[in-house]
Amino acid sequence: MTHRSLPAVAVLVVAVSLIAGCGDGDRPTGAAAVTSSTPTTSPSPVLSPTPSVAGSSPTAPAVPPAGDAPAVQESTERRPSSPPPVVLPRRPAGAPGAKQVIDAFRAAGLKVPNPRDRSVDCGPDGLGLGCSEIVATDALTVYVFPDATSASDLADTWSGQSYRRGAVVLNYLAARTPAADRPRYEKVLAGLG
Repeated sequence: MTHRSLPAVAVLVVAVSLIAGCGDGDRPTGAAAVTSSTPTTSPSPVLSPTPSVAGSSPTAPAVPPAGDAPAVQESTERRPSSPPPVVLPRRPAGAPGAKQVIDAFRAAGLKVPNPRDRSVDCGPDGLGLGCSEIVATDALTVYVFPDATSASDLADTWSGQSYRRGAVVLNYLAARTPAADRPRYEKVLAGLG
């Protein structure tokens, strides 16, 4: 049975129910006759409401499902209550971690005030840079990438305001590091790897 014939079948079922209900005072008439559960010898199709089709009667009543037939429900997409954890790419073997770089700056007597692990910004919910680690300080920001090519691409974007050594990039864009002090940070980073 096609979807086009369903409105016609629904009208036919309602008409037969109305005709069968005429003249018998004990039997319900109209839509109540359709929903009554009287046993039949042949199975009747379960009809579900369908959108109006061109050419169908706009006054035909919708036929509800039979009393024992389950209502048809659309499936609901279930989403997890929290997003899955972001898995960041690993830094390359031998490359120093961002915290290790900050500790080396501190050990060399360089200022790294207010360090904050911002590695979450590497992932798609943050800046989406594809880095492995970020530690931001008020003096500079240290980025560690999974490879030197990715680090080079970002350092080129920040040209003049960054320094790259391998997979590690020092960013001075939002920092308060005087230009004269930057070579000292870069020398410490060059000594790490």
